[in-house]
Amino acid sequence: MTVMDVQPRIRRSTVPAGPPAIITDLWAALTERGMSLVDVTWEQQRLHESRRWSVVDMLAAVDLDSLTPTDRMLVWNAGRAELTTKPGADRLERQANAECNRWRDTNPALASAMEACGTWSRYWNEEEAHHETVFNRLADLSGMEPIDDETFINFRQVFPDDDMLRTLVLLAISEITAAVNYGQCQHVVADPGLRRIFKQVAADEIQHRNYFIAFAKALVDSGEYHAKDAFAVAHLFLREDGELQGSARDKLEERGTHVNWWDQLETKEMDFRPEAIEKKEQLVCSALKKITGIEVHTREEVEDTWLDLLGS
Repeated sequence: MTVMDVQPRIRRSTVPAGPPAIITDLWAALTERGMSLVDVTWEQQRLHESRRWSVVDMLAAVDLDSLTPTDRMLVWNAGRAELTTKPGADRLERQANAECNRWRDTNPALASAMEACGTWSRYWNEEEAHHETVFNRLADLSGMEPIDDETFINFRQVFPDDDMLRTLVLLAISEITAAVNYGQCQHVVADPGLRRIFKQVAADEIQHRNYFIAFAKALVDSGEYHAKDAFAVAHLFLREDGELQGSARDKLEERGTHVNWWDQLETKEMDFRPEAIEKKEQLVCSALKKITGIEVHTREEVEDTWLDLLGS
């Protein structure tokens, strides 16, 4: 009997009805509701298509002559920062594939969750390409210092691999930082076209954050990954003089292997710095609760919880 000989049977969809949305309870969707990877991918595609926008159209709406020095510097910083997202997405796809293969025999549902993560990385990569291109093209058109090829290649270095839960939490916090920064930027620029770009990119970054939270939650829900690793990464960012302070820190590490965009922001000559540290801290704590179910409200509570989990 061949595939063509099988009597077609209409399958009742396990995809939720309604507008496209991130599957926030991915583990339950795979293990309890019977969603397949085809179902999950369909939801990813629906959401991706619903959020598409045109770089060309966005740029056409910006009045270049109205941009202030601060506007141009914000755009220039954003373009350089976005250069680092492609290696992040490339690393995510490779690492998710490795994790999928690791769990295929012993935990097939977890393997499926990791495949869903790796599959989604193509959408993340494509959406971040919009961000990189819109900001770098705008910086070029507005007369900012060009990004030379050496800098371009340096910023494209692929991050070294880490524990998968740690990786996803780091990416979630990176997206939180970017979203808050862009949200701050949209409130200080005057040109409506530029304001629209910052608003759109900020919304995209929030969506990416939500995806990373969903994938990280699936890992914790599987029972194979420990919440302490999520808190370890959060502590790395929230501690005094931690990563959340970005280029304003007293001492920046020499990475050697890759570039963290938050280390590279140049704000010394600007009259505005998109920091909002308290808001970022609040969003990191919220992400930890969604991922692990553990509620914390301050960086001190994050550190205390991390230390408690280390001893458990």
